[in-house]
Amino acid sequence: MASHAPSTPPNADAPDVDVVLSSRVRFARNITGYPFVHRASDSQLREIVDISHQALLSSHLAEGMIWVTLPDASPLDRQLLVERHLISRQHAESDVPRGVAISGDEALSVMVNEEDHLRMQCIEPGSRLSEAHERLEEVDDAVEKRLDYAFHARWGYLTACPTNVGTGIRISVMMHLPALQITKQLGKVKRATQALHLAVRGYYGEGTEASGDFYQISNQVTLGQSEVELLKGFRDRVLPAIIEYERQSRHILI
Repeated sequence: MASHAPSTPPNADAPDVDVVLSSRVRFARNITGYPFVHRASDSQLREIVDISHQALLSSHLAEGMIWVTLPDASPLDRQLLVERHLISRQHAESDVPRGVAISGDEALSVMVNEEDHLRMQCIEPGSRLSEAHERLEEVDDAVEKRLDYAFHARWGYLTACPTNVGTGIRISVMMHLPALQITKQLGKVKRATQALHLAVRGYYGEGTEASGDFYQISNQVTLGQSEVELLKGFRDRVLPAIIEYERQSRHILI
């Protein structure tokens, strides 16, 4: 799974940018009639790339958007996309037919044939989860008009990983928490987030360690609540509490 951070220094006017480097919202979607990526044949995966490419670049969102066919990209170019948090390491290193669509400002990217057929994400500077969600919803709606998503009336969007079934949404923030690390309070934060079914990961997301006291905090539950409920709980309860805890720790250190 791709992690996130802005490719340019965050906007100084972005909310809570002293603690929150960036906010990301990601949707996992699959196209009905095709097996999941790990079960699909190369010919099926190429079809998924072709129809996704057409759907993305034929919509009104195509203006300013670029398409990268990853098997044709050099290792250096793929590494650059990983470092800019536009694709995941898994996506860069895979050997299946795959691609990525990227908006001109690099805030939006849509990975095709990563773990799911489509992994859409929007990254905004600071604590701007609502703005990231609104922009990603626009992309999702435009694509859904052209592609038929795999959806179950009871279980919601069907995904390759069971933890993404339901809304298929992953909400996360990249936070800089040096004061909590120095005062050895980070363990309490991690235990509290686990109790709220949140994950604390390193700078490049799942399976990575923290670097420079940067931590990615994201939801683990996508089933049983709506996108709006998940976003509201994260934005209004979880995020402000961690921000205030870090600021208090910085004040104590000073």
